[in-house]
Amino acid sequence: MPAQPRTRHLLFTELRRRDFLALAALSPAFVSFSEPARAAENPESTPRARLLFTSQGKTGIVNDDGSGLRYFDFQVPGQASWQPGPSFADGKRLVFLSMEPRRDGPGRPFEEYYTQTPTHLWVHNLESGALDEICVKDRLAPFVTPALMVGNDRILVQVVRQKVGQIYNVRLDGSDAREFTRAGEGLPYGLSLSPDGRRVAFHLASPQGYQVWTSDIDGSNRIRLAGQPDHLYFGTNWSPDGKWIVYVDCLYRQDPGHDWADVCIGRPDGSEHRVVTSGQAMWFAATYGDAMTRGGGSNVPVWTRDGSILYPRRLPQSKVPWEFQPQRPDVDHFNRDFKPELARGGTEICRFDPRDGRVTVLTHSDPPVWDFRASESPDGKHIVFCRASTGGAPAIWVADADGTNPRLVTRGQNDRGADHPRWFQPAT
Repeated sequence: MPAQPRTRHLLFTELRRRDFLALAALSPAFVSFSEPARAAENPESTPRARLLFTSQGKTGIVNDDGSGLRYFDFQVPGQASWQPGPSFADGKRLVFLSMEPRRDGPGRPFEEYYTQTPTHLWVHNLESGALDEICVKDRLAPFVTPALMVGNDRILVQVVRQKVGQIYNVRLDGSDAREFTRAGEGLPYGLSLSPDGRRVAFHLASPQGYQVWTSDIDGSNRIRLAGQPDHLYFGTNWSPDGKWIVYVDCLYRQDPGHDWADVCIGRPDGSEHRVVTSGQAMWFAATYGDAMTRGGGSNVPVWTRDGSILYPRRLPQSKVPWEFQPQRPDVDHFNRDFKPELARGGTEICRFDPRDGRVTVLTHSDPPVWDFRASESPDGKHIVFCRASTGGAPAIWVADADGTNPRLVTRGQNDRGADHPRWFQPAT
């Protein structure tokens, strides 16, 4: 009998080491959302921007001033964690990814067992509260994650079978699967859609190294933007005018933990590639917390509405407290030892203007802290970012667009950390 989609209603209450983490990590950059139904109980004349974030396996929603905090509770049996995914153009619906309890653990290596964890994809209507399971027809594998919406009825999904990752273009019900990338050519992720909706940028963790490409939304007409054996090119975001793509360049042979990288921009037609920072200035592999709250995930630079770039720049001689251990096998996809006594420095959010090369520091702390994952609000008036002390769990902060007036929004569930903040605005 074919799988039947489930419908629920909401109650509020790297396959290398980098590859696996990205399989279930969803890009926080430039995604818009609408107001959930419960907000209609207290309508406002001007809809207020809100933030979506993750904390301890749950997804939270909060006003940008810290009020109205609550967590989604979908009441679906057997699901251990939830993450928000792509949104629909109507501003009312949002894709969620849920995962059953992970199949890796003691005696079951991450690299072999993590992608045996069954996942589920859902569409949540933020006005009605409905939650409908999607991609259940002709399911391609137990481990499927959402990558990018390419229309109201089709989505790009990441599929992993026997440790081989591939992108498919499928209908929302899972049928009519079409290969976007081919098995064996590498793991594609970090996808982003051009402003006109006609082209996709992505990076490919290939046998020849990490490369950045663009293609049509069906995967055809590929153009390589960046690819060199000693460089790890990662993450893509289109400029608002569609003329540039931003990504990072990590010198991974010198930095096996991928802590640092440089910011690059390239033309979508492959005609120009520019490295716009130097000295591996950007904090790339964010790691934070102590032994009880440790976590992390890749940082990627993002565009502002006026065509500048936000990125977390390291202070001179900075060193993270979680030290990567290249001499031993990576069995937990972290492979770091906590050495806060050796840590120093931190990071600050900077705005880079590629038109004149000007860098503006937006955040600063004394003593230094680790600021990361910045993005600009849809109206361009504010930025959101994560801030963590050395060895501390991250909290979500908001500041004015020029970095002034920084204020704490949330520290997450039980003050145990909040990450991956994303802006959205109520539907009008």
